[in-house]
Amino acid sequence: MVKTGVITDIYSTMGSIRRSKTKRRTRDYDQVVADLRSRKHLTQYHSTKDVEDLPGLGKHYCVECAKWFESEYNLVAHTKGKNHKRRLRMLRHEPHTQKTAEAAVGLGVDNGPRTTDSSIAMEIETGV
Repeated sequence: MVKTGVITDIYSTMGSIRRSKTKRRTRDYDQVVADLRSRKHLTQYHSTKDVEDLPGLGKHYCVECAKWFESEYNLVAHTKGKNHKRRLRMLRHEPHTQKTAEAAVGLGVDNGPRTTDSSIAMEIETGV
């Protein structure tokens, strides 16, 4: 006896799960680092949001976590919390870039063949 309705029920809820994950998605680390480095980048992001739709009318914002809060009290409580401190530790490191990924696989700048100066220095050290 095979239950066909169970499989379709699982897949019918996947769309709503994806929507909620996308809705709660915060800004990526490279975007937050750009916000911290450049005030202009942060103001461009704030200008894309409607003030009426934001919690606390957009007055209380944590730049590191990219979250708005209802009141100053909630923002201060957030800055003392574990999630905020974890985010600060993650932001200490340089964000991942395409340049570092290419360098890791050896796709960096090619400076051509080595010069013969290093081979001469090697011969002098070995005594050949």
